[in-house]
Amino acid sequence: MAQRNLPQSKEALLKSYNLRLKEDVKSMLENFEEIIKLARAESDSQLSKITQCEQDTYEMQVRAANIVRAGESLMKLVSDIKQYLILNDFHSVNEAITANSQLFRSTQAECDRKLMQLRDEMAMDLYDLEEEYYTSVYK
Repeated sequence: MAQRNLPQSKEALLKSYNLRLKEDVKSMLENFEEIIKLARAESDSQLSKITQCEQDTYEMQVRAANIVRAGESLMKLVSDIKQYLILNDFHSVNEAITANSQLFRSTQAECDRKLMQLRDEMAMDLYDLEEEYYTSVYK
């Protein structure tokens, strides 16, 4: 339901992310299952034991490399999703801007209030000093 309200490009991008996720996880699972199958008991084959061991070792290395590639692809996918959210999450950005704006306005109001209080105190002190000066006998 929520995806129907998304623009076409966002929906396509989310489907792409979902497809990448499923493909990478499937690749990791399939390769891991095949590695486990290679750890089977000895089977009768026409290949010599050494040749079979070398072949199994090579296949395990290739499958392990495929698992690593799928893991790196998943990490890249997570990075892409984070970047997408950071760049396109306007609601959160607007909330942060509004919160900062309110904070700065309240700070400005507090500074203005303190400056006005300081001005009033200085005006009263100046008035007292002027009164003392003009009424002084040492003038």
